[in-house]
Amino acid sequence: MIDADTGAAGLLRAVGLMTDGPVVWGRPVPARGPGVFVVELPAPLATAPLELTLIGKWLERVPDLRLDGEHPTSRALAARMAAFWLPSTRVVFVGATEGSIGGRVEAIRQTVLGERRPHPGGHWLHALRGLERARVWWAPTSAVEEYEDAVLGAFAESIPPGDRSLLHDRTVILPFANLRTATGERKVTGLANSLVPAEPVRATPPGRVVQLEPGAAVGTGGLPTTRGAGGTIRRAPKAPTAGRSAPSAPRPTRARSSAVSAGRPREATWVSADGIARLQAEHDELVGTRRPEVIGRIKSAKELGDLKENADYAAAREEQSFLEGRIAAIEATLRDASVIEAPVGEAAARVRVGSTVDVEEDDGTTSTFEIVGSTEADPAAGRISNVSPVGRALLGRSEGDLVAVATPRGEVQYRITGLR
Repeated sequence: MIDADTGAAGLLRAVGLMTDGPVVWGRPVPARGPGVFVVELPAPLATAPLELTLIGKWLERVPDLRLDGEHPTSRALAARMAAFWLPSTRVVFVGATEGSIGGRVEAIRQTVLGERRPHPGGHWLHALRGLERARVWWAPTSAVEEYEDAVLGAFAESIPPGDRSLLHDRTVILPFANLRTATGERKVTGLANSLVPAEPVRATPPGRVVQLEPGAAVGTGGLPTTRGAGGTIRRAPKAPTAGRSAPSAPRPTRARSSAVSAGRPREATWVSADGIARLQAEHDELVGTRRPEVIGRIKSAKELGDLKENADYAAAREEQSFLEGRIAAIEATLRDASVIEAPVGEAAARVRVGSTVDVEEDDGTTSTFEIVGSTEADPAAGRISNVSPVGRALLGRSEGDLVAVATPRGEVQYRITGLR
């Protein structure tokens, strides 16, 4: 078993990496390639050196932060964070990057507690006093994920049982500022919404395709006679004409409106009660059964030897990546979903999300559509999304209405013959 106070250099050497450093936190790390890095304090500390002022500013910056579902005080949040402190070790964070080690460390250092940019990894570090005395060690490697996993595993093995028994979560053993393992397991911290909301992704405006005659594209006619060597068009300045004033100063660029900069609000994600139950069941299966199976396969594959040439390990990690992606997608849907409720009164007389609509085309063909959210859409089964062309056209209509829908096969007219 590795000694808990072996430190960053000892952890990196324990997994077979060539160690470099240290550099004091805040100074440039002279490593421009991929690899693993470890942040450690000068000596182990019996209690977490948390700064309440920094935590208070964190709560002001992220008002939606919740602890066990409630808005916490600075002291309550600090107490929960302190419950993850490991007094027998100097190591407080293990990171990895496929880009520049120096760039990643600097990005983390520049990120304010609670912000997402430049990089939110290890953001609990910024709640600590005396971080300017911390040191950074690193080891270049192209097998980034594999060795990050190995270093975190070695760290967990180095923690004595006495320290483990004091933790709020005794199942996932990580350095203080690491919140998840390389294989996706997370500490059970009780925190939610601990970072500022992500900026909405703006849709790319549709482009315009211009058809030109052969040979009519710019440049196909050769260089203009006024173009100098190297491709620069040189134009002599125009002489001022009589009565024309000197060119005015360029107009200042108009600032974008706050509405544009803030982005459009996201559309609601509509899910039926049955859909919520199906998603929750799938999530329970993935988290409770599939995730432990994959983690077990990764652990078994690691024991086979060299991580770089380990096909079993690579396959298990790839499966784990897809699994974690699906878990994250389900959690996002469950978090943002609006449950479809049965319409009552006048609302039941118009098509809405959750309605079942019978329609008839001009040629007498009849169809039945159930209007659902995009997560449950299955056109083959008659469930169409509320944002699809047909679903969008039917929304708000009543029985007897004639609805025109633009489809790839041309405009189709539907008459609503039933609504329930």
